[in-house]
Amino acid sequence: MKIVLASKSPRRRELLSNLGLDFEVIESNVEEFSSEKHPSRYVMDLSFNKAMSVAKKLKEEAIVIGADTIVVIEDKVLGKPKDRDEAFIMLKNLQGRVHTVYTGITIVRTKDFKYVSDFEETKVWIKKLEDEEIFNYIDTGEGYDKAGAYAIQGVGALIVEKIEGDYFNVVGLPISKLFDILKREFDVRLL
Repeated sequence: MKIVLASKSPRRRELLSNLGLDFEVIESNVEEFSSEKHPSRYVMDLSFNKAMSVAKKLKEEAIVIGADTIVVIEDKVLGKPKDRDEAFIMLKNLQGRVHTVYTGITIVRTKDFKYVSDFEETKVWIKKLEDEEIFNYIDTGEGYDKAGAYAIQGVGALIVEKIEGDYFNVVGLPISKLFDILKREFDVRLL
């Protein structure tokens, strides 16, 4: 069965490619807005909107995967930084503390529009950093298109002290949860 990733994230593409999956990418282009207040419901709502918008456009039978990731610290949601100053503020706020990364995933089968939404959460501790180190990291440019302004899979690994939970969730797609849902709910076997 055809698999479609409803995401423009290069990290999600890379994660699925690393699994050896044959898939197509179709960006959803939906507005990333949800009235949900709880982080887990918020990311599931956004992932649902992305997956369903792509699923409705498809003519052939497919499994569509949508995802959305946010960073939350003390009930404050951090999205992608708009500029260098906002990236600095985010990283300054995260450093020396723990935050939570939430990723919502939704899988939609176009044949009958059956869908399953779920989420993963991972605790991340960022090291205490000097301002110069924060600016040097920002100047690598890798954090601009990422929630929380850092990439754990890149140079950002240098600023992460530890994590508790799913590493791939922090990258942007909880692979194990995706595998389980595809197998259990849609009889799609990746192994």
